[in-house]
Amino acid sequence: MTPSAPDNTQSAGLSALCAPPPDGNRRVIVGLSGGVDSSVAAALLLERGWEVIGAALRLWHATAAPSFDDAAAVAAALGIPFRVLDVREQFYHTVVVPFAAEYARGRTPNPCVFCNPGLKFAALLSEAERRDAAWIASGHYARIIRAADGTAHLHRARSLRQDQAYMLYRLTQRHLRRLLLPLGELPDKATVRQLARRFRLPGAARRDSQDLCFVNGDYRPLLRQLHPQSVRPGPILDEDGHVLGTHRGLSAYTVGQRSGLRISAPQRLYVLRLLPEQNALLVGPAERLWQRQCSLESVTFTVAPPESPFRAQTRVRYHAPLAPSTVRLLPEARAEVTFDEPQRGPAPGQSLVWYRGDEVLGGGVITASRAA
Repeated sequence: MTPSAPDNTQSAGLSALCAPPPDGNRRVIVGLSGGVDSSVAAALLLERGWEVIGAALRLWHATAAPSFDDAAAVAAALGIPFRVLDVREQFYHTVVVPFAAEYARGRTPNPCVFCNPGLKFAALLSEAERRDAAWIASGHYARIIRAADGTAHLHRARSLRQDQAYMLYRLTQRHLRRLLLPLGELPDKATVRQLARRFRLPGAARRDSQDLCFVNGDYRPLLRQLHPQSVRPGPILDEDGHVLGTHRGLSAYTVGQRSGLRISAPQRLYVLRLLPEQNALLVGPAERLWQRQCSLESVTFTVAPPESPFRAQTRVRYHAPLAPSTVRLLPEARAEVTFDEPQRGPAPGQSLVWYRGDEVLGGGVITASRAA
C-alpha cells in the first residue's frame, strides 16, 4: 500500500524527487536493512511515485547468521518487491580481511568508508543493472546536488547532527550520478521517526545500531583468529623508553586514547603511537598529540580533483571539527596536508576528508602525522 506522508515533508529538496528522471526510468533499488532510516527512505520514494525495489545484503558475519525478517517486513508493509543479495564472499575479502590486517599494522581502520563504494553501493548498482533500474538509494544522511552538466556533487545533510557525508567520501561519479538520498533534506532524526510512525512502518521505534555490522560488539575474537599477534600483551613505553605497564593487545588502542591504560604516572598520559614491530604502545602528555601535518594514501575524489595545491576545510576523523588546511597532491594517490592550526591526534588508518563549504571533495587514509 502506498504510504501517505505528512505535509511537513514537502520541502523543496524532497519535492525535487518528484521530477521525472531525464530518461523517464523511475525504477530504484533501495538498500533496505529493516532499520528506520532505510525504511523511511524507501517509503518517501514510493510516496512520490518511484517504482521501489528493496534489496538487503547478506554479509559475512563472524558470529551468527543475520536475520532479514525486519527488512522483509518493511517491504511487505510497503508492498514492494524484496530480494536478499548474497555478497558474503566479496564482503569477507574486501572488508573483513583488510580490517583485520590494518589492526595488525598498528592502525585504526574505518571499514565502512571502503565498504560503501567497494561493496554496498557496488552491489546495489549490480542489482540495478539486473533489474533495468536507473537509480539506487539508501538511508544515509547526505545530499546529492546535480549540476547542469550532469555532475553529481556530494553535500552534507541538512541535519548536521545526523550528517554521514564523511562516510561516503570515497563514492565516485559512477555511484553519485545514480544515487538518491531522501533523508538528506530532513531536519533531524525525530522527523524520520515521526515519518516512520505515520507510514506505519515496522521497527519505527527500533534503536540505531552502533556496532560494526559483521561482529556483535567485540571485534577482538575476529582479530585473534586472523591476526593473533594484534591481541598479544606487550609493553607500554614513555618517550624515553621506560616501561610503564603492559597493554592488552595493540588492537584495543588508538591514538589519543587515555582510558584503559592502567598505568600510574605523575601526569595524564595518552596513546601517541602504536609500534607493531615492537608490539609496544608509546604514551605521552596531551600536548604531544597536536599535529601540524598529515600524510595520506589511497586518495580519492568525488569530483574532478582541484589543482594542487588547494585550500579546503578538513575533518581528521568522523565528527571532528572542520579545520582550514592546504593540500598538496602527490603521485600514486598520495597527499600531504598542512593545517592552519595543529589538530589533535590524527590516527593512522582513519580517514581525512576535505570539504569546500558543504560539499565533500574527497579524502584519503592517514599514514603518519607530524608536529609543527
